Amino acid sequence: MPISSVGKATDREGGVTLIEMLVVVCIIALIAAVAAPSVTAGLDSVRLRTASDSIAAFLNAAVNRSERLQQAIEIDISPKENCLKLYSSEPGFTRELRMPSGITIEGVLPKSTDSWGDDTRRLLLQPGATIPGIGVQIMNEHGSRRVIRLDPMTGFPHVEAAGAAGF
Repeated sequence: MPISSVGKATDREGGVTLIEMLVVVCIIALIAAVAAPSVTAGLDSVRLRTASDSIAAFLNAAVNRSERLQQAIEIDISPKENCLKLYSSEPGFTRELRMPSGITIEGVLPKSTDSWGDDTRRLLLQPGATIPGIGVQIMNEHGSRRVIRLDPMTGFPHVEAAGAAGF
């Protein structure tokens, strides 16, 4: 009969001790803590780029609608409400573009000298007329800025970094 080794103290099952598990969890937590600010900054950058593209598309649609339908179009840009609104003489036609969370409209360029008490800028697009040369400046929570400008010569909006615009 073979001798059984059931009762020997030298037999040990393979596994992970509690100390080893805690060390691994601490290392993972440190890596996550170091990487988190980079990830949030990257997400804010993507939000800013997406908001810039949305504003450019919104302004482009307004210019196209004015020319295509030969209608006057009003664009309201409200930093206070953090949105852009589009109105037409067509009954019931309105469009609104709200900024995503973390993105704010800082203002409309060039600065207005009107003292109406309201910071909303109203632009009127007339079919066949010159497009107003304006810029919408937006900012994210980390202070990065973009300016979306309407080119008065072509009528197309383009996005530029706020530093390049001389602000």
